[in-house]
Amino acid sequence: MTVLRDYAESIGQPQLGDEPARYDEVVGPDGSLRPAWKGLAEVAVGLTRPELDRVHGDITRFLADDGVTYARPGERAGPWRLDPVPLVIDAATWTRLEVGLAQRAELLNAVLADLYGEQRLLADGIVPPAVVLGHGGFTRVVARASATDPRPLVLSATDLGRDADGAWRVLADRAQAPSGIGYAMENRRVVSRVMPELYREAGLHRIEPYFWALRSALIQSAQGELADPRVVVLSPGTHSETAYDQSFVASMLGFPLVQGSDLVVRDGWVWMKRPGPQPLGGRAGLERVDVILRRVDAAWSDPLELRGESQLGVAGLVEAVRRGRVRVVNGLGAGVLENPGLLPYLPAASEALLGEPLRLAAVPTWWCGDPDGLDHVLDRLDTLVVRPIDGSASALAGLTRTALRERLLDEPHRYVGQETLPLSQSPTWSPTGPRPRALTLRTFTLRYGSAYRPMVGGLAHVYETGGGVDRAAGSKDVWVLKAAPGDPDQGLAEVLPMTNVRSAAVLVPRILEDMFWFGRYAERAEDLLRLVLAAHALAEDFGTRPRSTGGAGLAVMMGAVQRLAGHRYDDLDEEFRSLVLDAGRTGSAAHAIGGLRDALQGVRDQLSGDIWRAFGTTDRATEALLASPHSHQIAESAGRMLTGILSLQGVTASMIRDAGWHMLGAGRSLERGLQLGHLLRGTTTVRRGLDVDREVLNAVLLSAESAVTHRRRYRGYVRPAGVLDLLLMDADNPRSLAFCLADLRVHLAALPASTGSTRPERLLDDLVADLEAQELAALVAIGGVGRPNLETFLDSFLGQLDRLGEAIAELHLAGGPAPRPITAMTLVEEPA
Repeated sequence: MTVLRDYAESIGQPQLGDEPARYDEVVGPDGSLRPAWKGLAEVAVGLTRPELDRVHGDITRFLADDGVTYARPGERAGPWRLDPVPLVIDAATWTRLEVGLAQRAELLNAVLADLYGEQRLLADGIVPPAVVLGHGGFTRVVARASATDPRPLVLSATDLGRDADGAWRVLADRAQAPSGIGYAMENRRVVSRVMPELYREAGLHRIEPYFWALRSALIQSAQGELADPRVVVLSPGTHSETAYDQSFVASMLGFPLVQGSDLVVRDGWVWMKRPGPQPLGGRAGLERVDVILRRVDAAWSDPLELRGESQLGVAGLVEAVRRGRVRVVNGLGAGVLENPGLLPYLPAASEALLGEPLRLAAVPTWWCGDPDGLDHVLDRLDTLVVRPIDGSASALAGLTRTALRERLLDEPHRYVGQETLPLSQSPTWSPTGPRPRALTLRTFTLRYGSAYRPMVGGLAHVYETGGGVDRAAGSKDVWVLKAAPGDPDQGLAEVLPMTNVRSAAVLVPRILEDMFWFGRYAERAEDLLRLVLAAHALAEDFGTRPRSTGGAGLAVMMGAVQRLAGHRYDDLDEEFRSLVLDAGRTGSAAHAIGGLRDALQGVRDQLSGDIWRAFGTTDRATEALLASPHSHQIAESAGRMLTGILSLQGVTASMIRDAGWHMLGAGRSLERGLQLGHLLRGTTTVRRGLDVDREVLNAVLLSAESAVTHRRRYRGYVRPAGVLDLLLMDADNPRSLAFCLADLRVHLAALPASTGSTRPERLLDDLVADLEAQELAALVAIGGVGRPNLETFLDSFLGQLDRLGEAIAELHLAGGPAPRPITAMTLVEEPA
């Protein structure tokens, strides 16, 4: 039996329990395939259970390789989940839905313009004022009768679900900062790769042209006739639930992804900071911003006029908007459209503003501020879902019926009651075979040219049986079939003109900081993994013979490890596992990889998607080590992790040689010098006898990736002088201190704030002079049981490197003081 036949038989069986009857997206009431699936029957019906399992595994791996994550509110980011079986919609069904979506976006735009302008809807009693004025999304500071923007809504999203008869109903409107279009594109990319035969057979609309249209629409949104308007994507930061979606969209559109700290308002204009010292006044070092695609909620967008404690927004943004000097998409007050209390009044608003009936009905909703609506909800508390007009229904979870009733009676205007749709169902993968799960569909609509155009497709979410947003189980790709093979994708025969002027690439200071730590954490992870591999090799041979020559060498190498990552366990296997796996242990490989991942999240839009494959490799190596108790797996996993980290160098080799690339190189060279200095300080400053020294020096060469070069140069004759010459003085060895300093000098000189005489450059000159002044014979000279000259030099050198790192951060990474909440500032009255 195949997957679809098994599924059709299972849903044809009588259902137990109180589950409502659901419309099935694949199988009709008579057991035959729905029209959308009939054209795919030849390929789809032949899909077997093992094949579906294979596809699911490939999807999981591809998403991990692409670094696709999502964070539920209040939780850490986790892997994005995608089901193998798409939601397929035929052309005729989509055409009817598309008309309703376009009309709805036009209506929401008209409602938004009215609420922040003439407010006819409120004055004529079509919408009760308390519905609007009592909602947190209504931004009073931008409401004025003289508002003239006829198109405040550029991009909206609508969440849909089917009723038992299969009719689509609106569940919610998303206009504040609609998210998900990036996830929709990623879903399409992955599914088309893992099921190419089914994808080719389908004849569906591609999504890419919609991104071209979005880019064009944002450029056209700029005020005035600008040849090359600057558009940016404003993000709350890497800890946002949809950080991946934001960076994906910015990368696809080719616009900078910025945070509030990257922007500043001067003379009523919004400016983007550039690398280098930031002047206290004027516009030097700044670039004007014309359009902001906002992914920060309006309330947090301006600490001057909105929430004073916000550190996500731009002080003065509201005033810049009022003056018409920057276009914010969507407008700062668009969040009011997400108010579920508006749903009962949109049909009348459509008649008043558009002169036509509303085509797409919403889930039946009653606003409790209306006495009749309150009575209706109170009589049906057991069957309706009660939710606040601000927030989700989960805010009322756990309340008893009596407590909920008291809430409604105390402040009825803050709540609505809604019927629960059964939602449609679709087959989804599970370890025990395909099973039906409820789903919703998020659609996106863009004002493109003079009309609203829905994206042909969308993002489907699947839920555990019974629905409910707290039981989300993943997502699905949405396939809308073409009516004819020659139909243009997304109905876009061509895209409106976009600027053909070459836009200057601009990096904000925050990007330089992330790139600096990208280089440092990547080098830190690589060097620690090499050290673990060298020490583990000794442990495999001499771990049970501590008094042997190899055992003594192992103790020295573990002492070097301790300098970098401390000591946790006496048991060697436990210690090695901790060094590889313990993300909470400062200096461990896992800690460095975690820092690397965080740094890369902040510059995701600047980098190739290939860079995330490195983390897929390290994550799978981690899982393998966690699953195996055997000692040999430590070296196996550490080696695979090292391979993943080394692959980053291949990706960064293709980067444009801009300030970000040079800052990455500076971070890598600085960290390599520090790691090598600590390795040599912990292994070469004490004389332990020829045999032990030989074991230690061989392990040091292996850790420093210089064993082959040393072997070819000295024919296996391992002595301190040769090792130190190769690792300290040899300017041709990329692993030597001399090479690191020379490389660091090149990168520092290329940074915007460097002048040739800055403090980092002066400190680097001193380091180079100090190294060049050293005599090898003096460094290896024995004094008692140690090499005091080498010890003194390395201690001094490491201290100078630390100071150099601090100086680089102070000059090149400081973008001004961190924002402080206005409410936390102490206001001092000027003396009379």
